[in-house]
Amino acid sequence: MSDRAGTDAPPRGQSVRFRLLAIALLPMLVFLPLLLGVAIYRWNAKFDAALISKVNGDLTIAHQYLARILEKTGAQVRALSLSSNFRNAMEKDASVTELLDQTRKEIGLDFLYLVDRNGQIIASSPPFKGRLKSDWPIIGAALSGAPASTGIDIFTNDELAAISPDLARRARLELVPTPNAVPTDRGTETHGMVVHAASPATTPDGGTAALVGGILLNQNLEFIDTINDLVYQAASLPEGSQGTATLFLDDVRISTNVRLFEGRRALGTRVSAAVRSAVMDEGRTWLDSAFVVNDWYISAYEPLVDTYGKRVGMLYVGFLEKPFSAAKYQTLLIITLAFVVIAAATVPIFLRWARSIFMPLERVTATIGEVEKGDLSARTRLPAAGDEIGRVAVHLDTLLDQIQESDRRLREWNEELNLRVRERTRDLEIANLKLEATTKQLIMSEKLAAIGEITAGVAHEINNPVAVMQGNLDVIRSVIGAEADKAKVEFRLVDEQIHRISQIVTKLLQFARPEEFAGYVERHAPANVISDCLPLVQHLLNKTDISVVREDRASRLVAMNRNELQQVLINLMVNAIHAMPDGGTLTLRSFDSDRDGSPGIAIEVADTGIGMSEDVIEKIFNPFFTTKRREGTGLGLSISQTLIERQRGRITAESAIGKGSTFTVWLPEAAD
Repeated sequence: MSDRAGTDAPPRGQSVRFRLLAIALLPMLVFLPLLLGVAIYRWNAKFDAALISKVNGDLTIAHQYLARILEKTGAQVRALSLSSNFRNAMEKDASVTELLDQTRKEIGLDFLYLVDRNGQIIASSPPFKGRLKSDWPIIGAALSGAPASTGIDIFTNDELAAISPDLARRARLELVPTPNAVPTDRGTETHGMVVHAASPATTPDGGTAALVGGILLNQNLEFIDTINDLVYQAASLPEGSQGTATLFLDDVRISTNVRLFEGRRALGTRVSAAVRSAVMDEGRTWLDSAFVVNDWYISAYEPLVDTYGKRVGMLYVGFLEKPFSAAKYQTLLIITLAFVVIAAATVPIFLRWARSIFMPLERVTATIGEVEKGDLSARTRLPAAGDEIGRVAVHLDTLLDQIQESDRRLREWNEELNLRVRERTRDLEIANLKLEATTKQLIMSEKLAAIGEITAGVAHEINNPVAVMQGNLDVIRSVIGAEADKAKVEFRLVDEQIHRISQIVTKLLQFARPEEFAGYVERHAPANVISDCLPLVQHLLNKTDISVVREDRASRLVAMNRNELQQVLINLMVNAIHAMPDGGTLTLRSFDSDRDGSPGIAIEVADTGIGMSEDVIEKIFNPFFTTKRREGTGLGLSISQTLIERQRGRITAESAIGKGSTFTVWLPEAAD
């Protein structure tokens, strides 16, 4: 007994103390922090995405307002050019200037003038003489008869001064040194950004002319404050945040509500180099955090294009990032503190519970170790407890008492029983030697008929010594009488092994002459047989990540012994599971199918496993051919083919390396 115990002893592993401590502490101190970290990371990404989405919406509102200004300016200029007042004034040349001056003030333009095809100013407000630049695209479009055109154009300071010295002064801005901006030698911005509109008109003598108007956006604080009020209404941002809007000419702020300090707007400051490169150089819309003058803002910038199609400036909206960052860090701090407090409160409780488990288990382990060393008198001697571990300890002591007594009795019978078993198993050993020799000959044979003859001979040779052993074992029981109960476990084991030999012999005969052992043929629905097979392979499915897909479309019945059909399908399912060690999909289909004019049913077992090459497919139904070097016998598919063909059916296989295999069993329809 001691030899057997030493042979079957489990390998020494890490103490259960460490495992229980790991079970108690890992969820709280490792897994939960990891989950919190992942959750916080995803929340932070969602939070940042929400801020970017908001500022993108803010930019959309600002863009729509600017587009509305352009559209409105063009519509007002066109309405004037088509009005009856304008036509009447054109008939009275002296009143054109008066009409232009009155209309300019009413619609809020900075200049309004009528120019002919030659570039000559016919009338203007404010009054100015001489020639202006007349090759603007919108003026050319108006002179060609196109409807009113509107866009953004950049005027030089001289061009503004020619219209009005006041406009030239408004456009002039001293540049303010700005952190993170592109270095520049310029000290002043003198150009003006103008909302430029033109509409076709007619001169008093009936010639072609253009009515041109514009609004200077430099230092146009009403324009930028209106955008800011539209985008960032009251209570649209949390307390502490601030919404801002800015209009840039190139990279210079020409109209903004961003403050350098209290009371002074950041006019003349410049955008950061990163934003300028992305928006002005590459033409992209910037949606990200950016440094604005003296602080970080969640910002949105889009390029502005003049009527020539050139990027000339930017439109910006954004809000202060600091309040949102503070709220984010405050939330993270609260979560961290809550986790620390919960961990500090619960970890000692977990440790106390774990200690109440591993201390009795260690005592039980120590007792088992002493018994393994041969001390059958070792006991746990733990006090009786109401929990499972206490009951296990008491039960272990009781079992050890029984084992000690049984050991004494078994030793007395051991020698006598071993002697008799050796005598009675001598014939079995000889038969096993013959079976091994016959098996080696079977492996060398590729003919199934020859294998059947040898297998049948071996099976009959084994039956004789098995019958002798069973008879002599019965004689032993009758001779020793009531004393046989003392070794009833050993007798039962011998009976089971002899019965196992008989079952092996029966299976060998069934393989050699299947027609003599065919079971009762019944009519079955394929779907029911498949359903009965699945529980028998469920333990293999549970070991890996395999999903089962079923398609039961067969309406016909098959005539075959149910156990034999189950044997075939289970063999195919097991092979499919073994072909998918890393998981996959096991597909079971049944459908009506005719072959050679005969109605029947097809059952497919398909996998998404490693697949087989063509030369392997040609050999898989050969006896003893297997791809499972250590686990398979190579008889499964051969026997399955024999069982199916005996019912006038066929079994075929299709496969591709890396794509999986499909085995199809076709059986004729059962007759009524």
